[in-house]
Amino acid sequence: MGILANLTDEIKNAMRAKDSLKLEALRAIKSAVILEQTATAAGTELTEEQEIKLVQKLVKQRKDSAQIFRDQNRVDLAEPEEAQAEIIAVFLPTQLSEDEIRKIVQDIITQTSAEGMKDMGKVMGMASKQMAGTADGKTISTIVKALLS
Repeated sequence: MGILANLTDEIKNAMRAKDSLKLEALRAIKSAVILEQTATAAGTELTEEQEIKLVQKLVKQRKDSAQIFRDQNRVDLAEPEEAQAEIIAVFLPTQLSEDEIRKIVQDIITQTSAEGMKDMGKVMGMASKQMAGTADGKTISTIVKALLS
């Protein structure tokens, strides 16, 4: 396990500190990893790319849930979801800023000679592949749309 190598130690530390929120978030990661391992082939280790995708998915789920709770004026339920998202995001590689993403997307548009929204799929494919794990797909999409329109 690449990025999740110290997950068990983190769980132990959270137990010792009696940090229930962190413990819940870390156990969610461990559960997702075990489910993914058993779903693929007989308990094989996940690649670093699979781990990153898994952690991104967990962060996205927490953020989406928090947004739904906020839309329903349930701040009491949204705050723990956001806190868990932050705890889980620690396991992700350093995220790119919007300016860095914009520069990479601009380079891709120049390389592919993309003109307009008809080329969005081509640009998104290359951008998602190039920035896998270091940028949120939604942010990439928003920037690509803005630059192509």
